[in-house]
Amino acid sequence: MGGIGSGRQWYSDAKDTTDDYRSIDVRRLKREDLLSPNQSFGWRWSRSGEVVASIRVRTEPDRVILTYRYQSGGGDWKEENYPVYLDWTDCHLGGQRPWFLCPAHGCGRRVAILYGGSIFACRHCHQLAYSSQRETDYDRAARRADRIRDKLGWEPGILNGNGWKPKGMHWNSFKRLAAQHDAFVQMSLAGLADRLLLMGESPDELFAEYGIKNNWGTNWGTIANL
Repeated sequence: MGGIGSGRQWYSDAKDTTDDYRSIDVRRLKREDLLSPNQSFGWRWSRSGEVVASIRVRTEPDRVILTYRYQSGGGDWKEENYPVYLDWTDCHLGGQRPWFLCPAHGCGRRVAILYGGSIFACRHCHQLAYSSQRETDYDRAARRADRIRDKLGWEPGILNGNGWKPKGMHWNSFKRLAAQHDAFVQMSLAGLADRLLLMGESPDELFAEYGIKNNWGTNWGTIANL
């Protein structure tokens, strides 16, 4: 299965994050009753409603077999077919929890999620950081603001304007969430303004990164006047 993850340790300045890789979560397979032996099914990843990758999964007692094609650096497509063994631990309230045993050479860590490359392996073997570990303070503020926007049913993007109170939500709850949202937005905008000034980035690129509509009269003015 090659040298991917052959004993290399994860380090804090890894370039990629877990969000950059396709993943398989053994907990989801269990929830959907897909770990029982003698099953065969497809697993797909989509972007904007379009399938961008897929694999075949076959289940056997205490392991799953992954089958897929992989291309690296514009080279020839390679067929991959290998087992990923399972381990089970007892839960405090009864039942058992499944784990993948990382199939990368020299690893064997017990993990819930495997990330795809030439081989599906744990984040340590792929040297991946969690996205939250790579965030700046203003990234984190923008993410929290967008989380509130989602809860309120507002359009994503921290400069796309506030929406209305959702039907059925109490006014006190709405005012509290809106105030939290606005505080996170101001914190994020201050960081974005510093980033533009210090790094000389294009506002267009920055707006696209944060899901902001390109409205020069409002958006750039808001940032520039911080």
